[in-house]
Amino acid sequence: MTKIHMVDLVGQYEKIKPEVDRAIEEVIKSAAFINGPAVKRFQVDLETYLGVNHVIPCANGTDALQIALMALGLEPGDEVIVPSFTYVATAEVIALLRLKPVMVDVDPDTFNVTAEIIEVAITPKTKAVVPVHLFGQSCDMEPILAAAERHGIPVIEDNAQAIGAMYAFGDGTKKRAGTMGDIGTTSFYPAKNLGCYGDGGAMFTNDDALAEKLRMIANHGQSRTYYHDVIGVNSRLDSIQAAVLDVKLKYLDEYAAARNSVADRYDEAFEGAEEIQTPKRQPNSTHVFHQYTIRVRNGRRDELKEHLSEKGIPSSVFYPLPLNKQEAFAPFVDPSLELPVTEQLCSEVLSLPIHTEMDEETVDKIVDSVVGFF
Repeated sequence: MTKIHMVDLVGQYEKIKPEVDRAIEEVIKSAAFINGPAVKRFQVDLETYLGVNHVIPCANGTDALQIALMALGLEPGDEVIVPSFTYVATAEVIALLRLKPVMVDVDPDTFNVTAEIIEVAITPKTKAVVPVHLFGQSCDMEPILAAAERHGIPVIEDNAQAIGAMYAFGDGTKKRAGTMGDIGTTSFYPAKNLGCYGDGGAMFTNDDALAEKLRMIANHGQSRTYYHDVIGVNSRLDSIQAAVLDVKLKYLDEYAAARNSVADRYDEAFEGAEEIQTPKRQPNSTHVFHQYTIRVRNGRRDELKEHLSEKGIPSSVFYPLPLNKQEAFAPFVDPSLELPVTEQLCSEVLSLPIHTEMDEETVDKIVDSVVGFF
């Protein structure tokens, strides 16, 4: 058996090698390395795929979040609600802009923030909310959007892990994750479901005015060369990365199907294991399984992780320490804040290998090793 990976980017590349090599070669031959035709082509293709009016590419997912917040015109001290159970970037940019990250708990089954949790945290100083579509499925956005509208609060969707997921509203309307709030953001980090071969990110919006502001901020605050209307940053998706992404975009739904096939096998295998809680699939959202994350009860998570490692099976803990307990956020968070679900998740979650190139033999070995442990 070949080595087991959390993500097999080499195997994925081998299957699309001719298309990727040709796309990269075209960029090199054109020498249009920054904002070249490949970037525009990918932007249009992603707009079509997502069903959104505007895609604004940028350098990475963290920049996408920062630029989105900058575009809302928030002032230092304004509060932004964010889950504590997420990657640091989501809250990091809030603090970086001298805003106040208000960290909240999440649902214990979906790992996502809910409207009920958000509403409790809203104060007169709340100026934005950032729901994170964690591990591959959308938050329950309809009630979140309704709550935000009642309070006049803009919504920025952190969609770094769920690009391609589809959410269904009560009236039957369906929208892709990241396209429902005022602004959506994503990351094209190589290990993402839609990943490039370097760094990259993007923002999405249906608001023409917001789109124009996002473009300006990402390009030194200029609407035309050398005329700077706002303070901005330099954040661009380079043409080679855009060319790679445009090839992989054609396979994104196929990749999601492959991940779901592995997830189905895991679900079936672990159904009778009392010490394992499998990921809950929200009925009104598809799941693209950026991660397949179980909860290991009875304090045996680390023991299971070590057991798998001894058998040559990698696994990861996303995330071992809540953001509200991180030293970097001490100036922003009341030390007495208790988020019991988040703290429990951090001691129980374990992500198993899941990617587009997994064969039955690999999945069987992982399943047998996990079940055998218990």
